[in-house]
Amino acid sequence: MSDTKNPLLTQEPPITAPASTISLATQQGRRRRRILPSTSPKFIVGSILVLAIVLFAIIAPFFTQNPRSTANPALQPPSAEHWLGTTKLGNDVFAQLAIGAQGSLMVGIVASSIAIVLSLLFGVLAGYLGGWREDGLALITNVMIVIPGLPLVMVIASFVPQRTWQLVAIFLGITSWAGAAYVLRLQTRSLRTRDYVYAAKVAGERSFRVILVEIMPNLLPLLTAQFLFALIFAILGEAGLSYLGLGPTDSITWGTILNDAQSGQALGRGAWWWFIPPGLMIALLGAGLALINFAIDEVINPKLRNAPDAARRVRKAAKTKGVTA
Repeated sequence: MSDTKNPLLTQEPPITAPASTISLATQQGRRRRRILPSTSPKFIVGSILVLAIVLFAIIAPFFTQNPRSTANPALQPPSAEHWLGTTKLGNDVFAQLAIGAQGSLMVGIVASSIAIVLSLLFGVLAGYLGGWREDGLALITNVMIVIPGLPLVMVIASFVPQRTWQLVAIFLGITSWAGAAYVLRLQTRSLRTRDYVYAAKVAGERSFRVILVEIMPNLLPLLTAQFLFALIFAILGEAGLSYLGLGPTDSITWGTILNDAQSGQALGRGAWWWFIPPGLMIALLGAGLALINFAIDEVINPKLRNAPDAARRVRKAAKTKGVTA
């Protein structure tokens, strides 16, 4: 009898990971796929729209004529020479649309930046400090919430005859921060009672570092959503002010183009190319920003994030019930 053992019988079984580890890794992968906004069709479509408009605002002005030039024939329809026709004064509409994109985007970015900074000061500080300081900051926030923003901007702008786009952006920024500050204050009040924030306080960390390191990272999705909402509000607000003749007097924006078209009776003259392109650009930019905001809202709100899975489970259960019946 030979002592040689069969290698197939003596081969050690392969090492496999525990089932709990595999299940945990699978759950984490699914959670990452659910959380990442890039997987959302809303985020993809919104990003494409916003990126296309931003690239148009950056690149198109290099390939257009002077938007204030009046050397062209008046009220010419779209052609190979003037892609979007001309205005009553002979301005090239495509050139004005490209420069107007820069003006509208700059107003929106500056106004939303001012609004988000003020909302951080009056929202996060009030929620973290508490006590009489929170009551004082909350009182100012509540007063600003009660006062309607756009009518207030209209009143202020009517007293300033010469308005730059920077001034209009400041007006819009200081009147649109209260709603975001209220939301941030409530969220910060919830976060300041967490164990890790309390541990940082006990460790002797300064309040500024606790806010910056412990609280702010948890507010980033909410801050991004509030910034996008403020950006939409600022662009639409500037367009509304400009349409009423209260917008910038030294700059070209989509709103000032609409105001010129209205004062030049573009609708009555049948010059659709004068007012439809800027209105369409405002609508597309607003839709793109709104879609991105909805995608971020799904990340923030677990109910919205889990809604598709819940709907699929309900449909599957109904289908199974129908088959068994």
